[in-house]
Amino acid sequence: MANPAFNNSPAFSTKAVELPAAAQAGLTSEQLDELYQRPAASPVETDRMSYEDTIVKTVVAFAILGVGAVIGWFVPVLWIPAAIVGFVLALVNIFKKKPSPALILTYAAVEGVFVGGISRFFSQFGDGIVPQAVFGTLAIVGITLALFASGKIRASKKATKVFMIAIIGYAAFSLINLVLMLTGVTTGMFGLRSIEFLGLPLGVWLGAFIVLLAAYSLVLDFDQIKTGVERGAPRVYGWVGAFGIMVTVVWLYTEVLRIVAMLAIPRD
Repeated sequence: MANPAFNNSPAFSTKAVELPAAAQAGLTSEQLDELYQRPAASPVETDRMSYEDTIVKTVVAFAILGVGAVIGWFVPVLWIPAAIVGFVLALVNIFKKKPSPALILTYAAVEGVFVGGISRFFSQFGDGIVPQAVFGTLAIVGITLALFASGKIRASKKATKVFMIAIIGYAAFSLINLVLMLTGVTTGMFGLRSIEFLGLPLGVWLGAFIVLLAAYSLVLDFDQIKTGVERGAPRVYGWVGAFGIMVTVVWLYTEVLRIVAMLAIPRD
C-alpha cells in the first residue's frame, strides 16, 4: 500500500552523498572548526520533506476542505456531482508521478463540498448527528496518531495484506448494494445495510469494522510520511502525505456519519 508517488521518487533510495569541493580541498584547522560550528541546514533550506512542513500542508488542505464543506452545507444538491468529480481528481492525484499542489487543493475543495452536502443530508435524521460524527472522527484520528507516535502500532506486511483483502471485499459489497438499491431489489434506506442483525442494522456492525480499516489506513499514511522524512524525499512530497491523510479522514468521517445516522433513525 506504499504510495506510488513515494515509490517513483529517486529520493527514497539510499545513495552516497558527494562532499562539496570545498570540503575535499585542504583546509586549515580554524576553517574546519568554523565549518563544523555552523548550524545544520534545515529541511526547508535543503528542500527536503519534514514533519513540520507536511503538517502545514495538511492544515492548509483541511482548511480549504472546510470552506468547501460550508458551501456544500448551504447548497447540498452539489454533493453528488462533487462526489463524482472528487473521485476523478483522487485517481488523477494517485497516479500522477509528480505531486501537484494545485490538483490536491482542488480535490480538497471539491471533497469539502461533498462532505458538507452529505452532512446536511444526514442531519435531517436527528439532532447532533453531524457533531457526533465530527468529534468521533477526531477522536479516532487522535488516538491512532498517539498510538503511532508512541510506537505501539505500526504497519506490517501481514496486516496490510489482510487490509487489502478486506478493502476489496468491502468495495464489492458496496457496489452490489448500490445496484440492488438502484434496481429496487432492496427497500431499506441503506440497502443491505438496513437488514437487522443482532438487534442492530447490519450497517452498524459493518461500519464498526470499516472504521478499524480506516484507522489502519491512517497508520499506513503516517508510516509513509515517516519514511519520506527519514529518506529525505523532496519537500513537494509533503503534499502527498497531506492528500493521503485527507482521503482517509474523509472516508472515516463518512463511515462514522452513517453509523451515527443509523443508530438515530427509529426502528420498528
